[in-house]
Amino acid sequence: MAVLTSRFADGLAVGTDLVAAAEAAVRQALAGLSGPADLVCFFICGEDPDEVAEAGLRAMRMAPGAQVIGCSATGVIGDGRGVELSSAVSAWAASFGAGRATAFALETLRTSDRFVVIGLPDREPEDRVAVLLADPYSFPADAFVEHSREVLGDLPLVGGLANGMRGQGSVRLFAQGEMYSEGAVGFVLNGPINVGTVVSQGCRPIGPTMVVTRAEDNLLLELAGQPALARLEDIVSGLDESERELVASGLQIGIAMDEYAEIHERGDFLIRGILGIDPEREAVAVGDVLDVGQSVRFQVRDAAAADEDLYALLDAHAEERGQVDGALLFSCNGRGAAMFGSSDHDALALQDTLGPIGMAGFFAAGEVGPVAGHNHVHGFSAAILAFAGAPPDGPFRRA
Repeated sequence: MAVLTSRFADGLAVGTDLVAAAEAAVRQALAGLSGPADLVCFFICGEDPDEVAEAGLRAMRMAPGAQVIGCSATGVIGDGRGVELSSAVSAWAASFGAGRATAFALETLRTSDRFVVIGLPDREPEDRVAVLLADPYSFPADAFVEHSREVLGDLPLVGGLANGMRGQGSVRLFAQGEMYSEGAVGFVLNGPINVGTVVSQGCRPIGPTMVVTRAEDNLLLELAGQPALARLEDIVSGLDESERELVASGLQIGIAMDEYAEIHERGDFLIRGILGIDPEREAVAVGDVLDVGQSVRFQVRDAAAADEDLYALLDAHAEERGQVDGALLFSCNGRGAAMFGSSDHDALALQDTLGPIGMAGFFAAGEVGPVAGHNHVHGFSAAILAFAGAPPDGPFRRA
């Protein structure tokens, strides 16, 4: 059943008849609005890509007056819960009043020495945020997002990498009545829309923050003047047995995004994986390029840390922005039942902290969201686009 709000509503339908499920989910979402929809997003989990395509085309026809986008996924979120690896469709509808949504589809062209992405709308001064749903097999999502500032300026970019139950070749994307089997789709929000972002990377720190004193590309050689591997071993030796198990199963590193901050708090680090170690060079390989002078801190990830991080960030967002009326949630497909034992965890966290809002999304193969003002692709994260009312004493703000 749809969650009723004045401006945002969601729907969820489970069943093997994907066309019927798409009709039911979109109908629920539209019925929850107090006025006509300006934007509709839908997400489809189904075994057969052709059936997913048919369901998506049907969903788009149900909201002819709105901007409409959607994608396939291995799990969907709606009606306050998640559904993974089962045939289901979730939908989300929004009415923005004086605000405007502009949908787009992106195509990648290859030149002699690089990729060129075409299809983005021209930037406007009142743009608030852009949402991106991309096929990870055909679209250069990492490069596009990491270099998005060159095209989008400081515009926040939020979203997720789509997937299909059959992996490569089964992704289906939808925008404005068309179906795409590669590329990316999305929308830009413009005008008086009070929207904010939350990116929960689901980690907690171990050991102190340290400065990189020697590095080669993604190889971390020295921390605070000492071999990086020796520093890591010192930290691990001071942990209890349960924490050492977390290090063995999922060690991460946080890269401070603002070197001028006196204190680096939760959300100030960009989390990247540890790829391995080089005992001969006493080095640690990191899933990103590191520069001398950057501050880093080792991190671990488990269900308890991810739960704590998400709730803390949502509470902080609600305190800063006030009442949230609706949200889009892009949750990693490594979360849900695999991490928490329940597909509902992230959806319930939003309900617990923000209330029974109109909220939908999907389990992504990678999540897109800003950390410390810079857009990145993440893993094992929850990226959230949250919509609130007007600030009580100020103008509408960018996300």
